[in-house]
Amino acid sequence: MSSWGIRKRRDEDDFWAYFQDIDKMFENIFKSLEQGDKEFVGGPIFYGFSWNVGPDGKPIVREFGNVRSGYKGVKRSDVRTPFYDIVMDEKNNELNVIVELPGVDKEKVSVNATPESVEVEAEGSGRRYAIDIPLDLQIDPETAKATFNNGILQVTFKLKRYRDKGGVRINIG
Repeated sequence: MSSWGIRKRRDEDDFWAYFQDIDKMFENIFKSLEQGDKEFVGGPIFYGFSWNVGPDGKPIVREFGNVRSGYKGVKRSDVRTPFYDIVMDEKNNELNVIVELPGVDKEKVSVNATPESVEVEAEGSGRRYAIDIPLDLQIDPETAKATFNNGILQVTFKLKRYRDKGGVRINIG
């Protein structure tokens, strides 16, 4: 299971099991709220998911929010996992990483990248966001171009043709 309590399944036959897991998580959240669990007092609860079909034809489910489910129950976190998407631009041999960070100013966004992942941290309006986004394709962090407009971060990378280790700090223009 992932840290959110949703099994990482790639088989189409098990696709609907994602939704059963999500339903169970909501049952646990409501039960905790009814019992006055301290974990849920004093702050908002956010949870969402997106799904699409990957290049291999199999479903990809991504979760976001500040609620996590695990073997010890459902927990609310002060740090939110933002919604994100990864879009391949085959024409330009680029990978676009798009992250939603509502309520944050550009100056409070930090982006770091390695050839295998993009890490985003942000803070603003009483909200904290953090995510380390794994990439299926190798990128060249040195080619990063980032923009931030109305709470939407978009970072574009050229794809790499060779494997390299190391990280690069990315400035947002």
